[in-house]
Amino acid sequence: MPDAPLPRGYAICSEHRSGSTLLCRLLASTGKLGRPDEFFRHTEFSHRLEREPALLAEVRARASTPNGVYGIKLFTQQFDVTAKARWTERLPGLFFVHLERRDLLGQAISLARALQTEQYVAEEASRREPRYDRRLIARHLGRIADGHARWRRFFARNGIEPVWLVYEELVADPQAAVDAIARRAMLREPAPIAPGVLGMAVQRDRLSEEWRARFVAKAGDLGYLDHPLGRSRVWLRRLARDVGHRGRALSGRR
Repeated sequence: MPDAPLPRGYAICSEHRSGSTLLCRLLASTGKLGRPDEFFRHTEFSHRLEREPALLAEVRARASTPNGVYGIKLFTQQFDVTAKARWTERLPGLFFVHLERRDLLGQAISLARALQTEQYVAEEASRREPRYDRRLIARHLGRIADGHARWRRFFARNGIEPVWLVYEELVADPQAAVDAIARRAMLREPAPIAPGVLGMAVQRDRLSEEWRARFVAKAGDLGYLDHPLGRSRVWLRRLARDVGHRGRALSGRR
């Protein structure tokens, strides 16, 4: 009898509007690389993970293909809610995939539009007309940038080398991205993408480009370097304190 498949899986770590839905569909279409989804998106369910350990086994079962490979995706705020459940230590054979988008402003504009219209994929109908909101775009630009910085710090602090993926490269060569995950999952057979998935529409149009031009015209400032979102004053105080301590220490050595 052949050996039972060893459980092995991945967590796609990303931020909203990074192409993670497309990546999940591509992976699921192979029938061999799990059924990744945003299983931790409901806050109440996420809180239950800590109280009910058996829930994690249910998530893994729903996220798995018959060969034992499983997949999940999550954003930073979902990690925060589920961290106390220590699921990263309880899932067997877990590795990480980091998906980011080079065009952060395009990502922020896409998120601002999706939140206003409640249209998160092109196949869905728009429920409201989008309205340009510079502050909303700026807020999400900061949050997206901070989110990716947090993921990178998490990987560095834990000595993790994730599978690094970029949205623009994913769109250009979807099979290469899927193959990179298949190699890390130690899949011994090809995992071709189902042809129909490649037709998923990209939500970008002239309105997005108009918003980009308006935002850059108003918010662009080559004389200003952005601070971490929501922490600028605290960060500056700490920096001033640390620099002051270092300056006094250096003075004492002279």
